Amino acid sequence: MMRMQLMPLAAAMALLAAAGLALAHGNVTPQPVDTTGLKALGDTWVTENPYRADKPLYEKAVEIGEKGYELNCAGCHGLKAVAGGMAPDLRELEAGKTGDDWYIGLTRRGVERNGERKMPAYEGTVSQEAMWAIRSYIETRQH
Repeated sequence: MMRMQLMPLAAAMALLAAAGLALAHGNVTPQPVDTTGLKALGDTWVTENPYRADKPLYEKAVEIGEKGYELNCAGCHGLKAVAGGMAPDLRELEAGKTGDDWYIGLTRRGVERNGERKMPAYEGTVSQEAMWAIRSYIETRQH
């Protein structure tokens, strides 16, 4: 009899745990990304995606960028770069250098509005190579 009474409680707890996992797509604390296989970019920050012009390197960047995106960005910007309403839909990010400038600036420094941190600064935790790999992935998801 006691087991029967606990079953609804266990089911409710399982649903709550699943809902938590569904909402927690990513991590709001910047996480490093393994960029093995990408060309090192050095200490000087570039303002245009350096992987875009080299097809095999770009494909590797997209592969790495997808993992980096899911780890660092999906929690707010949505799984597979499909926004869930909490943050801008990155598929709408302008292509080319203009979009690159906007993306790298905000990603490096983060976003603060009215004294509230809306997006963490990734510089210092996520490498330049990883940031550009994530940008490469986002480009493949654009409309």
